[in-house]
Amino acid sequence: MHTFHNHNLAATLVAISGLVWGLLWIPLRALDDAGINGLWTVVTFYTLPMMMLTPFYLLRWRVIIKGGISLHLPCLLAGLGLVLYAGALLYTQVINAMLLYYLTPLWSTLLARYILGERIFFDRWISMLLAFVGMLVIFKIDAGLPLPKHIGDWMGFASGIVWAFAAVYMKKGQEQNTMDVTLCYFLWGSLFAFIMAQLPIIAVQKLPTFAQLYKTLPWLIPVIILLIIPPAMAVLWGAKVLSPGLLGILFMTEISTGSLSTALWANEPFGLREILGITLISLAGLWEPLRNWKELKPKPP
Repeated sequence: MHTFHNHNLAATLVAISGLVWGLLWIPLRALDDAGINGLWTVVTFYTLPMMMLTPFYLLRWRVIIKGGISLHLPCLLAGLGLVLYAGALLYTQVINAMLLYYLTPLWSTLLARYILGERIFFDRWISMLLAFVGMLVIFKIDAGLPLPKHIGDWMGFASGIVWAFAAVYMKKGQEQNTMDVTLCYFLWGSLFAFIMAQLPIIAVQKLPTFAQLYKTLPWLIPVIILLIIPPAMAVLWGAKVLSPGLLGILFMTEISTGSLSTALWANEPFGLREILGITLISLAGLWEPLRNWKELKPKPP
């Protein structure tokens, strides 16, 4: 059974990872400015970390091969889910992509109930309500959630469901080594990103040149080292410790950072509505841990 300290550390790291990944639109736009367009930006964000982790693949390849379905199924789902989400951000409005993807706490909670047998406590419903209301406030969606209409919308909708399955199966296989899970995640993510870049589902994807990629390396490598690999490891470890529904709620901090950073550097609006939405999302992430503080805190001998 996971300790009180592990639970709170995992919750903190997942929330911080969401905050960090809320800034990823900046390097994505920078790649686009460098001539690396469409789904090739997603391919780059997966294959480059995989290449940088090559020494660990060489050390762990036997374990990865022997890991079987219990290791590879959740990693496959995680890679596919987040590649679909990245594609949704490219091919539909960011608002639609985030709203449709961040239904994942609902899917995760329901799947955890039926696959893992987790009880759905009242506090979980309160957390989800706070998070969804905060999200709707930020995105100014007075009529509720958008219905999927275009390929990008469907990618966003599917990504939330796929990630929910990934979170549930990671929790189920919590004995897996976090480094092995991270390596498999980038491996499967790279494969799915490359396959999607070949599909004529949206538009012809222009293969970037080596010169274009080479020019981005001086700033892209630090981004990978600081903003891609550590948060990925933190989230994948957190998925083994936290309830899948809570994992999704905590990761919604991405919306808060995304809203604030686009206001600062992309001239997006930021006012009372955004402040209220961020406050509600933050409260959603804190609600359950604070309410369960006494239950999780170890009793003195």
